[in-house]
Amino acid sequence: MNYVYGVLLLHSAGKELNEANVSKVVEATGEKADPAQVKALVASLNGVNIEEAVKQAVVAAAPAQGHAAGPAKAEEKKEEKPKEESVEGLASLFG
Repeated sequence: MNYVYGVLLLHSAGKELNEANVSKVVEATGEKADPAQVKALVASLNGVNIEEAVKQAVVAAAPAQGHAAGPAKAEEKKEEKPKEESVEGLASLFG
């Protein structure tokens, strides 16, 4: 995963994406860069628009995040309702 993070870091810094730079970033983490993995990663990213790939990844992840928030809100509403009913129940005892 450090290799991918390294590529993203180089891209965001506007640095050239090449084997030497990826190796330097990976080694800066304290990990020994595997030349074969670095070479394969750089070759696989040749011609890839990283900005567009990141945008697509964010869009693909968005529905999952929205779905997770929905049930939580529904559960909160369910919890509030019994509290209101219990207050009304107590009021009828004194009323």
